Amino acid sequence: MSGLFEEPGKALVAMSGGPDSRALLELFVRVADEIDVTPVIGHVDHGIANDSAAWADTVRRAAARHGVPCWVERLHLGAGTSETVARPARYRALRGLQRRHGAPYLVTGHHADDQVETVLLRVLRGSGVAGLAGISARGPCGLRRPLLPFRRAELVTWLDEAVPDHAAIVDPSNVDPRHDRSWIRRYLLPVARERFPDVDHRLLALAQDAADHRAAWAIAVGQFPDLDFRVIEGGVEVARPPLRSYDKVLSHAILRAVARQAGCVLGRPRAARLLEFAAAQSGRVMPLGDGWMAEIVFHRLRIHRAPERPTAHPPDAVGWGGAASGEASWDGWCITWGAAEAQRVRREGWTTWVTRGEGMVRAVRTGDRIRPVGGVGRRKVRRLLMEQRVPRSERRRWPVLERDGDIVWVPGICRSAAALPRPGEAALRVDAHRR
Repeated sequence: MSGLFEEPGKALVAMSGGPDSRALLELFVRVADEIDVTPVIGHVDHGIANDSAAWADTVRRAAARHGVPCWVERLHLGAGTSETVARPARYRALRGLQRRHGAPYLVTGHHADDQVETVLLRVLRGSGVAGLAGISARGPCGLRRPLLPFRRAELVTWLDEAVPDHAAIVDPSNVDPRHDRSWIRRYLLPVARERFPDVDHRLLALAQDAADHRAAWAIAVGQFPDLDFRVIEGGVEVARPPLRSYDKVLSHAILRAVARQAGCVLGRPRAARLLEFAAAQSGRVMPLGDGWMAEIVFHRLRIHRAPERPTAHPPDAVGWGGAASGEASWDGWCITWGAAEAQRVRREGWTTWVTRGEGMVRAVRTGDRIRPVGGVGRRKVRRLLMEQRVPRSERRRWPVLERDGDIVWVPGICRSAAALPRPGEAALRVDAHRR
């Protein structure tokens, strides 16, 4: 378990109240000091079952037994809500608790039987090879599943011995055949086990083989020098000319592997469409589903999360430099400043020095020009952004620092000759970074 928690911190342990999650709690509190992680309990009351409030009370009592804080998030999904709807709602609620309480980790009680059911379900749904890897012990944003090596029966037996008086909840939805996973658990797997007694072992071996295949492709995409695979903020990108020169089967496999590095799952048809899209002009975008998009950025193909807000309406300007020190937040950027002795001002970079005074942080406007420090004449800001390979989708939301009608600085792109202090002069040091 210790290998899953690289840094000390708080872990939100997702607890439904069933025997699996109760075993997770009991095991976790026993190793918390050893792995230097502090457990706290998160429970989601879906508002589906009539006695869901009593389940929440059971979880609270289990947490109180160990002196562990317990946070309950109540939803109002209503009776008859399917697991297809309940599951993403549950994870949204847990992620909300994780963010609000500053927990680097979200820990769930998935075990080997869950893995068997997941792999079989994905076989029935026609998943690709990577999908047959099933559940991973590590997920995005601190998601951890430490019980995957254990079978459900092993966990229940241990729990009965360790906590003989435990009160575990039996969720009727877990045996409701209307849910695919419950149908597999109640009907399909028992029949399969009669015919193939080692079917569980075979499915777990299939998951491991698929996981090895997926890991191999994750390594492989970095072994094509001309592909120039890179991880960027919020996604990944590759050079697009090589994709057109490879065999199509290879290019499709590469694109699926590249997308997986960002967390985007591509099926075969969408990978084929993405390969065709890779020949489009710079600035074109293609939705990939589930909040993902592809974008052509000059000679590169980028896969990243779609922006939450449309790019057509940048936020209003905010002030900077009005006090001796301070911070301005603008559209995901942070501009900080403070009194400092001026150093040599360079055209590029994310730090600069300016003479004292107040200005505004705003979006780029049509016709904006800047007189670069050490340069001759005035340059169009949008042209400079394009030359620095800033994607078209980001250019309208790139910050510009203005003072008295002059553009002082376009962070990371160009420093102007305006508000320029001499080296050693009392000035403001200004830093820019994305949050």
